[in-house]
Amino acid sequence: MSNSITFTLDGKEVTAEAGMSIWEVANGRGLKIPHLCHKPAQGYRPDGNCRACMVEIEGERVLAASCIREPAEGMVVTTNNARAEGARKMVMELLVADQPKQEEAHDKSSHLWDMAELNGVSESRFPKLEKARIPLLDDTHVAMSVNLDACISCNLCVQACREVQVNDVIGMAGRGHDAYPVFDVADPMGQSSCVACGECVQACPTGALMPSAVLDDAGQGDSKDFDSETESVCPFCGVGCKVSLKVKDGKVKLVEGINGPANEGRLCVKGRFGFDYIHHPHRLTKPLIRRDDAPPKGLNVDPGNLGTHFREATWEEAMDLAAKGLVGLKDEHGGRSVAGFGSAKCTNEEAYLFQKFIRQGFKHNNVDHCTRLCHASSVAALIENVGSGAVTATFNEIENSDVAIIIGSNPIENHPVAATYFKQFTKRGGKLIVMDPRGVGMRRFAEEMVQFRPGADVSMLNAIMNVIVEEGLYDEAYIEKYTENWEAEKAHLAQFTPEAMSGICGVSPEQLRRVARIYANGKAALIFWGMGISQHIHGTDNSRCLISLALMTGNVGKPGAGLHPLRGQNNVQGASDAGLIPMFLPDYQSVMDDGIRKSFTDVWDSDDFSNEKGLTVTEIVDQVYAGNIKGMYIQGENPAMSDPDAGHAREAFAKLDLMIVQDIFLTETANFADIILPASTLYEKNGTVSNTNRQVQRVRPAVAPPGEAREDWKITTELAQRIGLNWGYTDVSEVFNEMKLNMKSLDNITWERLKTETITYPSLHETDPGQAIVFGDGFPRPEGRAKFTPASVIAPDEAPDAEYPMIMTTGRQLEHWHTGSMTRRSKVLDAVEPEANCSLNPRTLKLMGVEPGDMVRLSTRRGSIEIMARADRAIAEDMVFVPFAYVEAAANILTNPAIDPYGKIPEFKFAAVRVEKAEGQIAAE
Repeated sequence: MSNSITFTLDGKEVTAEAGMSIWEVANGRGLKIPHLCHKPAQGYRPDGNCRACMVEIEGERVLAASCIREPAEGMVVTTNNARAEGARKMVMELLVADQPKQEEAHDKSSHLWDMAELNGVSESRFPKLEKARIPLLDDTHVAMSVNLDACISCNLCVQACREVQVNDVIGMAGRGHDAYPVFDVADPMGQSSCVACGECVQACPTGALMPSAVLDDAGQGDSKDFDSETESVCPFCGVGCKVSLKVKDGKVKLVEGINGPANEGRLCVKGRFGFDYIHHPHRLTKPLIRRDDAPPKGLNVDPGNLGTHFREATWEEAMDLAAKGLVGLKDEHGGRSVAGFGSAKCTNEEAYLFQKFIRQGFKHNNVDHCTRLCHASSVAALIENVGSGAVTATFNEIENSDVAIIIGSNPIENHPVAATYFKQFTKRGGKLIVMDPRGVGMRRFAEEMVQFRPGADVSMLNAIMNVIVEEGLYDEAYIEKYTENWEAEKAHLAQFTPEAMSGICGVSPEQLRRVARIYANGKAALIFWGMGISQHIHGTDNSRCLISLALMTGNVGKPGAGLHPLRGQNNVQGASDAGLIPMFLPDYQSVMDDGIRKSFTDVWDSDDFSNEKGLTVTEIVDQVYAGNIKGMYIQGENPAMSDPDAGHAREAFAKLDLMIVQDIFLTETANFADIILPASTLYEKNGTVSNTNRQVQRVRPAVAPPGEAREDWKITTELAQRIGLNWGYTDVSEVFNEMKLNMKSLDNITWERLKTETITYPSLHETDPGQAIVFGDGFPRPEGRAKFTPASVIAPDEAPDAEYPMIMTTGRQLEHWHTGSMTRRSKVLDAVEPEANCSLNPRTLKLMGVEPGDMVRLSTRRGSIEIMARADRAIAEDMVFVPFAYVEAAANILTNPAIDPYGKIPEFKFAAVRVEKAEGQIAAE
């Protein structure tokens, strides 16, 4: 059967692929047929309800909507005769009748007005809808304005909310001409369950839904009123959404999603509305040097009044002082007296230069970044057992899955755009297993919601694998061909029966068996995990279990199957790839291998550096506290907020002889700095970033850094030159090209290609867009075999007791990201979530005599905070969940610094805590 169809379009014979609509065929040939309810974008389907795209088909009595009609062999279609054009013009005139005049429109450049112009319609002969029938305008949401006087009931906002983002907030209410979109049960938008992804705004063709920032006080605006448009990548989570930045008068005015491979045009509230932090008055614009008469170092600087502690300096003075200070410490105390923290918020090139600066300049490997605090244990297990630290399949591969597990992750809040694919998967009939101590947001889409006891991951996962072994559900052929150590794993699992483990993990034997059968009987299954797996002292063991689960069922290396730790920060994957890790050079090449180090020093034209694994983030802080590290260079990281037992970290930073902080704001860490170098945001710089999918993408400057602030790679390059390194980079592309010399992952990925493409590594040839799935024919380990590593049950480092009877876990919220230095300086994000808060079960609050909104005091063995309490039935009765973005109630004052012995990651997800009603109502510490 042929897959092509030949028909006549406006007198010309054309050939089309089967399944294409007449509109698609015409549009592909340059014919512009008006359209309103049809949005030709990924994830949207044509409805045919607006009738703006009508065409004539020979032999048929009535006109056809071209967006939903497929051509047939021999069909004769006419788009340009008087009948078709007259019908389309009449539709537009009827729709324009009810619109505000274009010069007074909510969006003067809306798609509707473009289509009206295409039809030659500027005004209407028809009467306007009676004023009393037009719904009132709704400005209750801080980010978006609802202007239903411009609504044409095209249904695109409903599609956007229900089918693309799968949030199910918007529906249609009313009949006929009185049908309008509503939020939930006709609630005002600002009081509804809307998560402010803004997909409806981007889909709306009329201005009925608009970003509030684009409208003036009269509710009028123009979406095309901008001076320039720049393509870049969202600076928040690891999904890597591509964005279009619209700039007016030197400031970003509007952000829209564009069709990148990770987001297909979608964004979340942070990506769409969180951009304005880059223009916040707290931005650092000049180098600063600590005043001689400044108060003692501490968390005591007002970011709006820096003059009490710092004085402005020229770049020459600040860089000279920084370089002399670093060289002086090296000369007096040796290179190991200086350490560095790089950043996952900067580009790949900047991460590469930072690790090179420490290794070449100070001859050791004491350089790390935030991967140590998120997925270090996942990477350790992946490298150990599959030979690579990156994901084996992109999250988009879920379109080819029939089963998926999400464990220790809350993607609806932490990776909202990735979550849209997971939700769509369930709507197609995919079976989703959600496993978490909290009843996280994905639970309503789950086939099985497994709410297990915190810290009991290994017991639960081993029990599931025990069922697979005992019932013979494993893939014997795959195991024999592609793995090793299976017999040891199988013998180890014999003791972990569901009945034996149920009392430990808190999951019934029946559910453990159901989950095992669903996963093992799937044709293709993906496992996604987050920091609920990794941030434990047994985080590496947790990851080993997930790897074993996938291997025993043959779920690696084929479409719709694989292992995917969802990366937290926008470029934590790329920064790790680029060598910003104490035990690895770029591409996870061991610092202990003499040949590998030589390959880098040959490129760097420098002497050898240490063959010893370097210190990690928490180990560096401990050495600072002990007085062995006396100077630090910190680029774009905020360890005074993100480190566990943050009080200890802050005391350590106060002891440093020299702290150089390179950042965009006076962060909590910069409070302790001696020299502050003003840097650039992602929207102000050039380079590449790599997302959780292994997709390498270009970022480009939409605006210039404010004042005298500079791009980070330029600052590091000049500082390197001043300490005596022979660096001569004049363009960031030169750094990328140097990286390629020793990074096989970048083979066939060129700067030129990245100008127009997103490329997934590995790319097998110069036109290959990259491999979404890896290890289909073996693993980068001895004999091409992945390894089973048995894991035993290890209890958390501290257990609840009479003094600290509950369990605290930490994480992120939808609106705030990491330590809050960016998102809390965004007008929309801070307005939606302005106050430090924790979540407890309503029954727990009732027993304590605490009402939601009251203050509670949380105390652990490290310290105490006071914080506002919320009721959340998703939280177990003996737990409290604390976001870590709020300095006024910093969760990491409380967290346990005990570390996983392999990944060296702290146990952020489990601390014994006492919760009590606070006496006062003011958040403290």
